[in-house]
Amino acid sequence: MTASHAGAAAPILTRSRPAAPVRIVHVGIGAFHRAHQAWYTAHATDADQWGIAGFTGRSPEIADQLSAQDSVYTLVERSAGEDRFETIESIVEAHHGDDIARLIELICRPEVAIVTLTVTEAGYVLGADGYLRIHDPLIVADLAAVRASRDAGSTPTPRSAVARLVVALRARHDAGAPAVAVISCDNLPDNGRVLARACHAFADQLDPGASAWLDEVAAFVSTSVDRITPRTTPEDQATVRIATGHTDNVPVVTEPFSDWVLEGDFPSGRPAWESAGARFVTDLSPWELRKLRLLNGAHTLMAALGGLYGHETVDSAIRDPRCRDLVTAWWDEAGRDLPDVLDLATYRTALLARFENPRIAHRLAQIGQDARSKIRIRIVPTVIRELDEGRDPHAGLTAIAALLVLDGVPADEQSITAALAEISPTLAGRPEVVSALIRIAHHLPDPSTIGAS
Repeated sequence: MTASHAGAAAPILTRSRPAAPVRIVHVGIGAFHRAHQAWYTAHATDADQWGIAGFTGRSPEIADQLSAQDSVYTLVERSAGEDRFETIESIVEAHHGDDIARLIELICRPEVAIVTLTVTEAGYVLGADGYLRIHDPLIVADLAAVRASRDAGSTPTPRSAVARLVVALRARHDAGAPAVAVISCDNLPDNGRVLARACHAFADQLDPGASAWLDEVAAFVSTSVDRITPRTTPEDQATVRIATGHTDNVPVVTEPFSDWVLEGDFPSGRPAWESAGARFVTDLSPWELRKLRLLNGAHTLMAALGGLYGHETVDSAIRDPRCRDLVTAWWDEAGRDLPDVLDLATYRTALLARFENPRIAHRLAQIGQDARSKIRIRIVPTVIRELDEGRDPHAGLTAIAALLVLDGVPADEQSITAALAEISPTLAGRPEVVSALIRIAHHLPDPSTIGAS
């Protein structure tokens, strides 16, 4: 759309055609899902057969806002030179995340073929070893809630994504419905298998040694997802109203670039996502590692280091030579174990252009949420590999040191060791790493000076 409209009395955005039947259930219906999986579904050639029912994650607000406008929204593709506006209608229902009864009812429907998740790395409640933290208070409470509901014959009220998924899949299995594909769309290596392992662990805690039913009802698919999607601002809402003539309280702003690579089986079918540009492969690992290490790793580095230097957005940080040089050094470190077939030079050039887009205000504070969970996955494996191969992973260690400094961890041996143990016991057990982090930390800005003139 290119027409320009003005006036505060713009009508609420509404659906322009009949809603597609619900065949996909999504958990974590935030901006990224709406810029990525929902966008791919809307652009598939068989989009009229695949409606999405979405459930919120941390906050119920988005469900209410979407429901008020028939679950449709405006996607703004923001390049360096212009905005393009598109109405996305693939989401047909939006619900609060704690509406477990509706979640179970939908996932039990035989025609529902896919369950997708975007709950962030922290949403999987994983330890440093990549396994479900069974003794985490959230998981302990969820196990108790599910057991109590069994005894009372009532609907359970778990709060974690893994527990809710297990409860709903168990109900689907007991109903005799066919298997569904379960797709993790979060930035975890081998995310489908990680989610499967977490679900098995939760199910085994409920019924020791009896989680085999899970493999009968769910095929876990691994994916690599890529589309920079900053948090929407009131200014973005105003831009949409002026450009489209509609009031949209939940537009999504994203970059023109998008990528989706999937590995796994779809026992009950899937949309023709490949018609929208998705790729289906037999070995996802090269693609997910390229994105996880180079894009996500650089984001995490900039969120910590850029934050210490007073930057608020990615484009500002990448223009700072101190951050840019560290990002480049990080890419050298992370790229050493990535295959040449990925054309890393071209990918790195494209990433710089994406980071430099001044009209995508990707805030470092947003990227820095749950930073310790993210750095454990995005940075630590490369640091360990570089150390094991006798090299100095200075950029990776600087990212870790910057995060600890930003978190207010004192630069002494006891404090650094304790904080590092939460991120990586392996690194915390290496005295030379602790010493290096202390040395680097002493050369970084004091976080109390951020924003000072």
